[in-house]
Amino acid sequence: MTKTERLIIRLMEEEDYSSWLTQYENRLPSQHKYDEGKLDMSICTKEWFRDLVTKHHQMAEDDKVYVFGVFRKTDNTHIGFVDFSTIMREEFQWARFGYTIHNHFWRKGYGKEAVKAAIDLAFEKLNYHRIEAHINLDNTASIKLAENVGMLYECTRKGFIYEDNKWTDQLVYFINAEDI
Repeated sequence: MTKTERLIIRLMEEEDYSSWLTQYENRLPSQHKYDEGKLDMSICTKEWFRDLVTKHHQMAEDDKVYVFGVFRKTDNTHIGFVDFSTIMREEFQWARFGYTIHNHFWRKGYGKEAVKAAIDLAFEKLNYHRIEAHINLDNTASIKLAENVGMLYECTRKGFIYEDNKWTDQLVYFINAEDI
């Protein structure tokens, strides 16, 4: 867990169900291509959420994937996620980094605050040396956020991820522990 001036970033717990569900239900319609907008949450029962939380805790315990909920300190409102997927440990200590803020919380500085804190968490508590964000070429909001928190453009990986039934290119932004 880590805290900022306005946020708490931590693993989700079963007790987070109500806040988590409410914020998904409160999402605005999609604002752009990379914003899922409103989702059908009908399968997301308390039992389904309990299983999700259990899975997230197990993946973290196995050092495979860390999915952290981002919560507003003042009222414990769930505003999004940050996540790390371990690519390689040993002499690399390397992970992929992702971030999502519910669209009705955009333009309030929460994304930048959460991502900065998550980077510190990655280096100080998860002991990664390098983290990378893999970003679609036209996802300008994500590119700006990565740049605003000090991540650097490294390269474009050709045919890097399979999405929308085709292999697509991705920009790679990175930051190393000694860069902060």
